[in-house]
Amino acid sequence: MRVGDRLRWRLGGPVGVLGLVLVVGTVGYMLLEGWSWEDAVYMVVTTVSTVGFGEVHPLSRAGRFFTIGLILFGVGALFYAFGALTAFVFEGHLTHRWERRRMETRVQRLSKHFVLCGYGRVGRQIARELKREDAPFVVIDVNQSSLDVALADHHLVVKGNATDDDVLSRAGIDRALALITAIADDAENIFVTLSARAMRADLPIVARANYEETVPKLRHAGATRVVSPYAMAGQQMALLAVRPGAVDFVETLLRGSGGDLLLEDLEVAVSSRLCGVSIAQLRGQLSTGATLLAVRRAGTMLAPPPVDMLVEAGDIVVLAGTDPQLRLAEQLCM
Repeated sequence: MRVGDRLRWRLGGPVGVLGLVLVVGTVGYMLLEGWSWEDAVYMVVTTVSTVGFGEVHPLSRAGRFFTIGLILFGVGALFYAFGALTAFVFEGHLTHRWERRRMETRVQRLSKHFVLCGYGRVGRQIARELKREDAPFVVIDVNQSSLDVALADHHLVVKGNATDDDVLSRAGIDRALALITAIADDAENIFVTLSARAMRADLPIVARANYEETVPKLRHAGATRVVSPYAMAGQQMALLAVRPGAVDFVETLLRGSGGDLLLEDLEVAVSSRLCGVSIAQLRGQLSTGATLLAVRRAGTMLAPPPVDMLVEAGDIVVLAGTDPQLRLAEQLCM
């Protein structure tokens, strides 16, 4: 049950009873005593609240008996509503509601972020890598225990099923850079991919596949990239046994810890002075110290690219270097 539903369920009854007492009391005084509605409301409020400023007008015998009943039922209804409200606050529901509103506000302010669907073992590792890259992201999960772990890790969360368009909208899919679906169930990943692709035709989607036969289905559903954690783990373990030096070098590029090399892809802007230069000239202009490894054009990766190929706007250049070197190269691509 959502917080809003719990609030209506816990407080709706007591507040409704109190409201009914106020309405019945007002109508009663108007009928029995012939008072105006202003005088009747004033009398009911002062009676029910036990303030007791005195009678607005002298009461008839019927009015006195009616007032006795109003005191018994009205004061009881007032304390019933007050007790329910106090219990709701002290049980933390109101605090949780405020925290949820604050979380929704922070998510709404996100732009150019990543949407991570699923916070299991794979999702937690993805979140660590995104956090290490200082990439903003929001976690979607239907499991409250997983969301509690994400909150403990200080991540932004949205509770709900990622196949729901409303949930994806609340996660800011219209402003996101990419979506990563890492749910343990392949069918769920397919449905998430279909929903996200229907909402954003241009959105890069990275999907998890546990079984090999799921890979073509995810691609057909609209996934830009499909990753099998088990296949990747097996491949890396085999390479560590056969080519440990090469794997260590690649991991150094990917992790870039301790001031080591970093691997980064940069898009060449239309205004970049690199447009129209050859790959040979590009390597000469990279006086920053960064090393050109590959160029991706129209979805095709050229590694290494031909030395006479001319750089065009929209090309993605893959570079290796230290963080200062890559920041200088980024200026050249702008």
